[in-house]
Amino acid sequence: MTETDVREVTGPRTFRNSTALVDNADPVWQAAADNGLINIAVDHESNNRLVVPATGHAFANMCSCSYLGLNRHPAVLDGVVKAVRDTGTIELMTSTTRIRPTIQLQLEEELGDLFGAHILLSTTCSTVTAGLLPLLASGHLAPGGPRVMIFDRYCHFSMSYVKATCAQESLVLTSGHNDIDFIADACRKYPSVAYIADGAYSMGGSAALEQLLELQDRYGLYLYLDDSHSLSIMGERGEGFVRSRTAPGPLTTIVTSLGKGFGSGGGLAMLHSAKQVELLARHGGPLGWSQNLSVPTIGAALGSAAIHRSPELGELQARLLANLAHFDELLPTPLSGNGLPVRRIDVGDAERAVRLSSELYQRGYYSSAVFFPIVPRGQAGLRVMIRSDMEHDELTTFAGHVTDLLAADPS
Repeated sequence: MTETDVREVTGPRTFRNSTALVDNADPVWQAAADNGLINIAVDHESNNRLVVPATGHAFANMCSCSYLGLNRHPAVLDGVVKAVRDTGTIELMTSTTRIRPTIQLQLEEELGDLFGAHILLSTTCSTVTAGLLPLLASGHLAPGGPRVMIFDRYCHFSMSYVKATCAQESLVLTSGHNDIDFIADACRKYPSVAYIADGAYSMGGSAALEQLLELQDRYGLYLYLDDSHSLSIMGERGEGFVRSRTAPGPLTTIVTSLGKGFGSGGGLAMLHSAKQVELLARHGGPLGWSQNLSVPTIGAALGSAAIHRSPELGELQARLLANLAHFDELLPTPLSGNGLPVRRIDVGDAERAVRLSSELYQRGYYSSAVFFPIVPRGQAGLRVMIRSDMEHDELTTFAGHVTDLLAADPS
């Protein structure tokens, strides 16, 4: 094939460019692999201690998203066992649109009552996004016809991944991070607009929710917010950053993962009406053809939901806040004091981030190096996830190692 032939068959690459992605990112991924930082097989002694059986190397996991430690909670584990024993199966193995096990219906009702919303469950949060956003773009999820889709520059990859599909239905734009002026200008220019972003961002920080709600009131802006990194850790019932401040409505959808702070698995959308749930189940692509949640996952979620109704949830949330305050005092970052569990230590250079992560791993701490396309070029660093089940002494020792390594490896 000649160079001319390649040009003729190459797509427009308007919303994705796999060649640029692989060419820029894969050398850094390879450096991470060469330093033993990916594909690590471990035995799980606790959230704070993982062991590589082949070498005996033990390390603390500083990047677990189980912010309240519920993935090891006895009530969650008991929920798994009870669900399997009560149903006598692992999974129905049928499209969720066609047939649902009653235990999944029980979970939908439980979560609906817990979070005050109509609940659509799916195998992952990414599946929810892939099924829902094209129908939002086409104008089927809410009145107003096809909507201009504004994706925040920093929105999670699972949402950006659907840009090309949405562009088959409507105009797709990308805004600067939390760029309220850009969004407001689009609302004045176009009759129907949706904004797609994180509530609490996977790399730290949060949406400018108060200003977004003002735009919604003024212009009818549709808000689609992925709040996976704040579920369980905020709100009286663990409803998360966004849901504790606003409810799902005709112009608001909240999606979230149950596989982080909630301690189980699967994803869900908090929706305004049963009609929306029905539409998405029938026409939401992977929402319809994907199978039901596995029974162990449902059981774990039911066990976690019970904790969310108990005083223990508030105790775990308070412990997490205390750990965050302790870490922020030891190792201040621009995200200090925001009440969310993600901290990022920016170092700029991707190779430096990999070196620091490798040194920390050798010292018994796994903190993931993040680099393009996870973060923009030139903003590589270490991502640290603070949890309620961490000990203050562990955080103190870890922060000391980071401080020493940064001093020994200046930019």
